[in-house]
Amino acid sequence: MKEQLRDLVLAAIRTLQQDAVLPADLDLPGFVVERARSREHGDFATNAAMLLAKPARAKPRELAEKLVAALPANALVERVEIAGPGFVNFFLAPGAYHAEVQRILDQGDGYGRNASGGGRTAGVEFVSANPTGPLHVGHGRAAAIGDCLSRLLAATGWNVKREFYYNDAGVQIHNLAVSTQARARGLAPGDAGWPEDGYRGDYIADVAKAYLAGDSVEVEGHVVTGARDPDDLEAIRQFAVAYLRREQDLDLKAFGVAFDVYFLESSLYSSGKVEETVRELVAHGHTYEEGGALWLRTTDFGDDKDRVMRKSDGSYTYFVPDVAYHRSKWLRGYERAITELGSDHHGSLARVRAGLQALDCGIPKGWPEYVLHQMVTVMRGGEEVKISKRAGSYVTLRDLIDEAGRDATRYFLIARKADSQLVFDIDLARSQSNDNPVYYIQYAHARVCRVLEELAERGLPPVDLQAGAARLARLDSAHEQALLTELSRYPEVVEAAAANLEPHLIAQYLRELAGALHSYYHEHKWIVDDAGLRDARVTLAVATRQVIRNGLDLLGLSAPEKM
Repeated sequence: MKEQLRDLVLAAIRTLQQDAVLPADLDLPGFVVERARSREHGDFATNAAMLLAKPARAKPRELAEKLVAALPANALVERVEIAGPGFVNFFLAPGAYHAEVQRILDQGDGYGRNASGGGRTAGVEFVSANPTGPLHVGHGRAAAIGDCLSRLLAATGWNVKREFYYNDAGVQIHNLAVSTQARARGLAPGDAGWPEDGYRGDYIADVAKAYLAGDSVEVEGHVVTGARDPDDLEAIRQFAVAYLRREQDLDLKAFGVAFDVYFLESSLYSSGKVEETVRELVAHGHTYEEGGALWLRTTDFGDDKDRVMRKSDGSYTYFVPDVAYHRSKWLRGYERAITELGSDHHGSLARVRAGLQALDCGIPKGWPEYVLHQMVTVMRGGEEVKISKRAGSYVTLRDLIDEAGRDATRYFLIARKADSQLVFDIDLARSQSNDNPVYYIQYAHARVCRVLEELAERGLPPVDLQAGAARLARLDSAHEQALLTELSRYPEVVEAAAANLEPHLIAQYLRELAGALHSYYHEHKWIVDDAGLRDARVTLAVATRQVIRNGLDLLGLSAPEKM
């Protein structure tokens, strides 16, 4: 609807240009068409006249009158009014909403999708956990956000590549190896000889046991077998990393998340990509040496101070492989790169972007895009849950899935804006009540399915959806109008959620749509003796079921037919 109205406004502007009311070479301002805050002000409004008044050398209300007069006739619009300093308010004809229901029925699973991405490639990197232990609830939030972002971008025409970056090099991997070695030698946390920074979770004992048993682990077609030698630290490292990568893959599979690309940090060193990136930075004149270290002039690109790239001992600082990694994304053809991270990574973003700009290879400013999530607090029985028996120091994603189920876990982790802190209430997520938003939304879908079953049980004919769509004019109650309005919002919500990288907008919308459906069900019988009215009401319900299913799919949730 919004796009159709925008096209009408653009047509009116072109008419005013032809009539010399507006300059022919007008640099068209970014006017908006948006839903009115109150129905008494219409369904939609535009600020076009207010933005065009200056180039037209006219008062905004006077230009609004000319703009309205130039609007092409369209069955979508019942009337147009001018309000305030020059807002143009559109009151839509009932048929506009009825046509949207027909569009839902015609497009089915494709309703709400668009091709704005044009088939261009977008890489979405998320989770990217160190392979040093089970995935925790923070990783779960990253997985939910990243997967939903990928679904949204795919729904808006992007060719999406989901990417997991394994930090399989560095101090934490060494700590993993020596912790596993200590367990293999029969030590436990607290014993003399236990590594000072060793991992203490019970899962380390499981890794050591599998290594000593000579178990084999397959990851991405590569098999690693335990060497059984507690003194071979390198063999232990390789086995432990492979074992925990497999464990994380199983966690993500249980969460309904899959990746197209798994990228190893170690490959940046083994392939020479880190050294190659450093040479490029030096060649473009954005580095200097001082105090035996190699520095990058990140201040030239907006950072608050220059950063050390290579320390005096010859080792690289942690942001250098990050620059090399993101350079690889650009070279792999990612026209758009989105990285989902915990908010604790905020400090490194400016220097990575600065390093990419310093390469002078055509990477645009603001590339990659970042989505940062805040921490998650898990509650049960009104008290915070802080540790897992398996992990020892934190709540794992597997714990949540086992307790609350995949759908509830995914919804709760996506339901709020990423940069806001989130409280995960296990008791609420497990409840089968209207207070649980997942249950509330899925029950709305199942409710429509049950009504269709009831038709058959009563010996009534199946609803003729086309006939029902033709009779939507009979639906004139406030509840029906509210539901029609909510349905028409869905494509706009998908567009906004994708454009702003805010999948929580879909979760919020679905709850509102489910609320409108439940209210309609309680206030009006759908199965009535009047066949025409029955067809119209059930058709509206079926269209709502379709939109709920489409939205649940964007969140990676199931749409149950029975509950």
